[in-house]
Amino acid sequence: MGQEYLGKLRLGINIDHVATVRNARGGSYPEPLRAAKLAEDAGADGITAHLREDRRHISDADIDGLMEVLKVPLNFEMAATPEMQAIALRHKPHAVCIVPEKREELTTEGGLEVAREENRLAHFIAPIREAGCRVSLFVATDKRQIDAASRIDANIVELHAGPYCDAFSEGYFDVADAELAKLRDMSAYAHALGLEVHAGHGITYDTVKPIAEFPEVVELNIGHFLIGEAIFLGLQPAIQKMRELMDEARNG
Repeated sequence: MGQEYLGKLRLGINIDHVATVRNARGGSYPEPLRAAKLAEDAGADGITAHLREDRRHISDADIDGLMEVLKVPLNFEMAATPEMQAIALRHKPHAVCIVPEKREELTTEGGLEVAREENRLAHFIAPIREAGCRVSLFVATDKRQIDAASRIDANIVELHAGPYCDAFSEGYFDVADAELAKLRDMSAYAHALGLEVHAGHGITYDTVKPIAEFPEVVELNIGHFLIGEAIFLGLQPAIQKMRELMDEARNG
């Protein structure tokens, strides 16, 4: 394809919805830590877990356990609240990804409003960076948000792939093409500003390859779809299939 890639395309596996299934019955299984170890064995390059304010899936004990047992890096997703900042500073995970969070939403619905909250977020992430964590901001494909992320010295932007993936899955292919173009353009733009570029949210087997082909993207974070596929394929085969599609996109 004639594109110069910026290194291996990493795959981060989000295990939140293993905890969703566990919490549906209030028991101890299925265990998110077991899922994380299976994901490691399947070739995951990192594990993502989102500790929400309402603890609807991942729990504090899950984060404690992940920090103890993981061999691959933990990407700790969290809202920009004092409580979460304190937890991040106590654990010092490899990466902290700041996401918007509303109690009533089913999942993260949009990107972080960095431009409007630039001063607050700059002060919020400074001690996390000083503690040695890499700071990622989950943002829409919007230059204003990416510019602001660069100004406040974030290490990474994770681009919201949901609008593309949702439009594709619903059959609105013209919209999907336009959203994919935004992802491509903003990947290049963020990289040019010195930001590391990740992408996530809603990625499936059908939508992963076009994103994986963007040379500036170095990590994809995928969760809900793979946990769903695990019901039919098993978790390790589901992850391995995603890994194969990513590699085909990069090596094709």
